[in-house]
Amino acid sequence: MIELPSLPIHPGAATARDVLTRLVHPAIVNHSIRTYMWAVLAGERRGMAAGRDYDDDLLFYACSLHDLGTSDAHDGPRRFEVEGADAAAELLTAEGLGADRVDEVWEAIALHTSPHIAERRGPLTLLTRLGVLTDFGEGAIDDPAVREEMERLHPRLAIERELTGAVVAQALRRPEKAPLHSWPGSLLRAHLDSAVSHPAPRHERTEA
Repeated sequence: MIELPSLPIHPGAATARDVLTRLVHPAIVNHSIRTYMWAVLAGERRGMAAGRDYDDDLLFYACSLHDLGTSDAHDGPRRFEVEGADAAAELLTAEGLGADRVDEVWEAIALHTSPHIAERRGPLTLLTRLGVLTDFGEGAIDDPAVREEMERLHPRLAIERELTGAVVAQALRRPEKAPLHSWPGSLLRAHLDSAVSHPAPRHERTEA
């Protein structure tokens, strides 16, 4: 039997999962939970242990809340990573976490789409980034049996389409959320290029 990392069950973790479930698409909920599991496994592969090399509670908060900025509730003027980091910081501060711990989570969320930067900002930010990458098949862990079991428990539900759609929809409403060389910016450019290359049939267009 395949043993996956256990999810924290303390009140703070329950609150984070409740907020996540209420605010974002189910595909993003499942992706966020899988991200935590992959992050733990990535840490194990690197010889890192919870409590010694990183704080497991903070890792769960960072991973579970890293896409909170895709929600309508947190669709502010800044790119979704920063809006999500701000929202998570507000939540965790209200839960009583100290400022230093909150800041660690903020940084991990804000930098999770920033290659070569996240990897240099400490264990929490590194593992959050690795968890995200691994869930999209880009990490160093390649165990089909583990992936199959993880996705059986927490199905993908077309996460690539749902996450891309959420980020692009925000950027179309507020282009400033997709700076030129950011991940949201690359998604927006791909969407606009596709729209130019494959315009909708005339009867599907909105006429002025």
